[in-house]
Amino acid sequence: MDREFFYKESQGTGDLDYERYLNTSGLLSLQKPFEELCNADELQFMIIHQVEELWMKLIMYTLLDIDDYIAQKNTLRVVTLFSRVHRIQRMMIQQLDILETMSPKEYQEIRLQLGNGSGQESPGFKILRKMPQKIWDSFESQYLKSSGLTVADIYHHKYNHDEAYVVAEAMVEFDELFQKFLYHHILLIRRSIGLEAKSLKGRSVSLLEKGLKMRFFPKLWDVRSWMTDEWGGEYGEVRQSLSEIESSGH
Repeated sequence: MDREFFYKESQGTGDLDYERYLNTSGLLSLQKPFEELCNADELQFMIIHQVEELWMKLIMYTLLDIDDYIAQKNTLRVVTLFSRVHRIQRMMIQQLDILETMSPKEYQEIRLQLGNGSGQESPGFKILRKMPQKIWDSFESQYLKSSGLTVADIYHHKYNHDEAYVVAEAMVEFDELFQKFLYHHILLIRRSIGLEAKSLKGRSVSLLEKGLKMRFFPKLWDVRSWMTDEWGGEYGEVRQSLSEIESSGH
């Protein structure tokens, strides 16, 4: 095939309304020119990471709206927008699979292009780690304190699957999907460079595993352990097996 022809055609003309609205000329020029790519996999590496930044930008924008709607106690909008965020998060996780088509050797060539760069420097990643605290503060103010409720109330003592509960579960889903994204990222690193290798910052990349212990909404996770222990105290932590129950006739 005539590579030069297809390279040129892929850029478009920039004159059509669709191109103008989406600024495709600018968008498609954000990657290296084809002739400057270090290997055939570098283009996918750049595009996927750039797309991830765009998805994180959309998540950030949506979380700002969610916080506004929590302040208004507009539960339907909160839950709907969280559903959008969850779908984006799942898509971000799925996109990482594409990078597993790189061989370790080809990734090493790409890695040379990164300088001392690290995913920890991602502006989207850094801002998303900061935003959940504000979401929690707003939720606690509007859905708990304003109604004289605690997390234990909405999950156990006064549980009735109410608005506070469904918003809390949407927050848990966000937290869990963020952890899944980190976990899949670690699996990708293990496949491409190994977990015991040194990062471009000179530290073992295995340190990234510590990030998996981070929880945005610890009270929403802790209540589950507390409830299980409470039920264990009431019903018995070690229970009679089903076969013993059957044999006893009870």
